[in-house]
Amino acid sequence: MRVVFMGTPDISATCLKKILADGFEVVGVYTQPDRPKGRGMKLVCSPVKEIAQAAGIPVFQPENFREEETVEQLRSLKPDVCAVVAYGRILPQKVLDVPTRGCINIHASVLPQYRGSAPYQWAVLDGQKETGVTAMYLCREMDAGDIIEISRTPIGENETAGELLDRLAILGADLLSKTLSRFAAGPVEGTPQDPTQVSYAPLLDKTMSPIDWTKTAWQVHNHVRGLHPWPVATMELQGKTFKVHDTRVVEGSGKPGEILGLTKTGLRIACGEGAVEILSLQAEGGKRMSAPDYFRGHPLNG
Repeated sequence: MRVVFMGTPDISATCLKKILADGFEVVGVYTQPDRPKGRGMKLVCSPVKEIAQAAGIPVFQPENFREEETVEQLRSLKPDVCAVVAYGRILPQKVLDVPTRGCINIHASVLPQYRGSAPYQWAVLDGQKETGVTAMYLCREMDAGDIIEISRTPIGENETAGELLDRLAILGADLLSKTLSRFAAGPVEGTPQDPTQVSYAPLLDKTMSPIDWTKTAWQVHNHVRGLHPWPVATMELQGKTFKVHDTRVVEGSGKPGEILGLTKTGLRIACGEGAVEILSLQAEGGKRMSAPDYFRGHPLNG
């Protein structure tokens, strides 16, 4: 069975490594073009490209599939299946029609919940106790294809979105390998999504970063977890802006945003209901530090 893989970031790379290790015939890899990165703006390739090149697999990096010759290039690979994981491009119907068995996708949520670009982050932001990965058929509408299989996992109450993604990558890689094995064995049926259960997970941006202390302690805690490692929650304190990396919910009460005290483990701040303890933070231009270490050198006024 001839497989074309499409993906770009680390979660995609984990999935590609898994199916290569499991012996699937990957005849081509599509990933986004190299992008400038860092202070020197040096062109950097995606994690997927690195793995494909190391394995001697042809790599293709079109900006899009508008040109017919780009689609014809894909046709020339004669794929039975296209496996798509966080490629970063919406595939037009003429691409979806190329593989004889269809295009499948691994999506980092339990569909039809959290369709969109930031599914696992929004699951954390919303305080969900469980999420998962879904193997589905791709169709023209985003994340709306028939479901093949779902693998579920609990979300830890202190787990960040980044930590969750690391686990979902492994879960997704296993599910992709399992799904491709089913395709190799014969036809694979999908189940239509329930339109009444659909929810969306739009892109995150830096306007979401400031903490709203009028929220409950759990909402603030989930806000910090869901925005880590990007764009990271922020707070204002004594005229400075801090990135907030790590919190926990603690007992305490006061006016929203009121400092309740500095303990051996962190800085306690009152929320609209309850309180949180900031365990680690980062001042503008500084490095990440534990809260006690930072305020030992920068005493709180009053």
